[in-house]
Amino acid sequence: MTCAACSARVQRTLEQAPGVEAATVNLMTARATVQYDPARTSPSSLVALVATTGYGAALPRPDSTVEEEIGRQDADRLGQLRRLRAEVAVSLAAAAATMLLSMPLMQAGHHGADPFMSLMMWLAAPLRQFAPGLFALPPDWLRWSLLVVTVPVVLGPGRVFYARAWSAARHGGADMNTLIAVGTGAALLLSFWTTLSPATFGDQAEVYFEAVVWIIALVLLGNYFETRAKHATGDALRRLIGLRPDRVIMVRDDLEAEVPLAEVLPGDELLVKPGQRIPVDGVVVRGESAVDESMLTGEPLPVSRGPGAAVTGGTLNGRGALRVRALRVGRDTVLSRIVRLVRDAQGQRPPVQRFADRIAAIFVPAVMLIALATAAGWGMLGPEPRGLNAFVAAVSVLIIACPCAMGLAVPTAVMVATGRGAEIGVLVRSGEALELAAHADTVMFDKTGTVTEGVPTVTRVEPADDGPAAHELLRLAAALERQSEHPLAEAILQAARATGAALPEAERFQSETGGGVRGTVEGRAVAVGSRRWLASIGTTGLRDDEPSETAALVAADGRYLGRIVVADPVKSSSRGAIAALAAMGIETVMLSGDRAAAAERVAREVGISRAVGELTPEGKLEEIRRRQDEGHVVAMAGDGINDAPALAQADVGIAMGTGTDVAMDAGGITLMRGDLRGVASAIHLSRATLRIIRQNLFWAFGYNVVAIPIAAGLLYPVFGWRLSPALAAFAMAMSSVSVVSNSLRLRGVRLT
Repeated sequence: MTCAACSARVQRTLEQAPGVEAATVNLMTARATVQYDPARTSPSSLVALVATTGYGAALPRPDSTVEEEIGRQDADRLGQLRRLRAEVAVSLAAAAATMLLSMPLMQAGHHGADPFMSLMMWLAAPLRQFAPGLFALPPDWLRWSLLVVTVPVVLGPGRVFYARAWSAARHGGADMNTLIAVGTGAALLLSFWTTLSPATFGDQAEVYFEAVVWIIALVLLGNYFETRAKHATGDALRRLIGLRPDRVIMVRDDLEAEVPLAEVLPGDELLVKPGQRIPVDGVVVRGESAVDESMLTGEPLPVSRGPGAAVTGGTLNGRGALRVRALRVGRDTVLSRIVRLVRDAQGQRPPVQRFADRIAAIFVPAVMLIALATAAGWGMLGPEPRGLNAFVAAVSVLIIACPCAMGLAVPTAVMVATGRGAEIGVLVRSGEALELAAHADTVMFDKTGTVTEGVPTVTRVEPADDGPAAHELLRLAAALERQSEHPLAEAILQAARATGAALPEAERFQSETGGGVRGTVEGRAVAVGSRRWLASIGTTGLRDDEPSETAALVAADGRYLGRIVVADPVKSSSRGAIAALAAMGIETVMLSGDRAAAAERVAREVGISRAVGELTPEGKLEEIRRRQDEGHVVAMAGDGINDAPALAQADVGIAMGTGTDVAMDAGGITLMRGDLRGVASAIHLSRATLRIIRQNLFWAFGYNVVAIPIAAGLLYPVFGWRLSPALAAFAMAMSSVSVVSNSLRLRGVRLT
């Protein structure tokens, strides 16, 4: 496929097929995604259906990984670039030759008023004194020489345009190649007839061989630049794929052997030396090191990994050697899932594409009608020679029209944006999510695990006035909590272990649901629990006030010793992220199942505008729905599991992921690093992408709206200006290149 008309025709054919519920055809990735009823059609039938449009299609190999598919696509594109380089070189050399051969004809008056060639003749005027014999050659000899130079270009580098145009015509379609083939074909046939029988045309015996060659050369040059720019849009994805080494060191029976990565199976142990990439998802069985996980989370600081710690393929090992047991390999690794998700997202079309699709469906037939109307207008109202002027204007209209730019305007921006997001840990699942995020004016957050760390932590130890020291209070409580499964127990244990104290064994352990735990520690009857429960078992010395914070109260031998305050700390990045969202004019709301007072305290701490507490999952969904009913576009950020209903209801669901546990299917956007900076980055990226898409569409449509009338002769009555077919070819080629180049600017967008 070469332009928007191509992809629109294939998509329209698939959409109208029996059993097809939805179809998307992407010009950039050359992929079709089809939702269908297997009882009414099949993939093989869909492939055959695509063939009826004049294009070939094939199903992805079931045993092929995404990385292999992308590798084959890159190899094809690099081969295409090599071929285009050679064809451009040949065509430009031939174009230069036709320019020289055309100069004597123009000087002798045997050529139409072509501004482009007139300019070239003026620039090359000094050549006359170096090659006077050229200007003495007979016109007939010059015409035949031009024919000899032109035909090999048409049958060689230019044949692709005619072959594609013929294929489209045989299947009842028309595309960019149709415009080029009709325009250059008409010029070639007229020039050939003039060369065979110049007397037929008398004083109007003009040939346009040089225009044919220049058009082919400039369009091919544009295709080369366009293909090279398209290849650059996949740089981010190729960098992700390149993070995994091709060969690894396998350890069996304490013997090391270097083997291809493809031979590694789950359960194999691998040695990862300092500075090497970790090849698979696994667990460390020996060694300690700091691992750079920035490719996964976007977080620049390395994290410590030792025995029992999970590691992810593609991350970079630091200074220590690690022995890693493989858990997931090949297409099951997190890196492969990321690559697959980004590749699939690049094939999706955002809603803004629909307008371009509607225009593309009628663009080529409309241009051909405009060309006919242009020829008729010049033929009836234009100056003499009317026939010649009508012909040149019609060819210019056909050549300058560019449906390519419309087809590339949206997918190139989506490709670059999704790749850029993946580099910083923002995974966009679809073009629709990318566009909707740009329109979001409200972001709602879950509290636990989203705004906060989601892990209870001891923040203070407060002994009673006559109680033991803080570390002793913590030691007694931890001795009991070792046998408890209460959510606060792990926090108390971690705090006690951090002091380095040895924990005694607790005897006669008892747990009372909703109350606390008690037992004997070093001969003392110790109890840890709520104030109400301690009071019910006869504890003395308790304070009269009920603490507003979550706390575990400790007693021994019936006497209150103090309390341990436990809180879910706010993530260090939350305040900055909320401030960034506020600067973008976005309202922030926190939805929590926690007590209203606790939710409001956290909201105040990070700067969130409003907090709603004591909500069930259904309550969160209703809050989002109420906001949407007020006309707002709502994004919801949650952990992707218990917030699934809210994520599904929101216009854009943003799933907070952490490492290998990322819930990639929970929302339209997944954040690999588990902090709110990713929310601000995702929205900033979406807005930048939508801005680039609008610029691309404005250029693509604006170019055609302005260029086609100029080619038709709009400026001639006032300024006497006409557009040369060769100049039209150059403008058409550069319009596509400009759209792709503009999309590539997204690679440099600065994100938090």
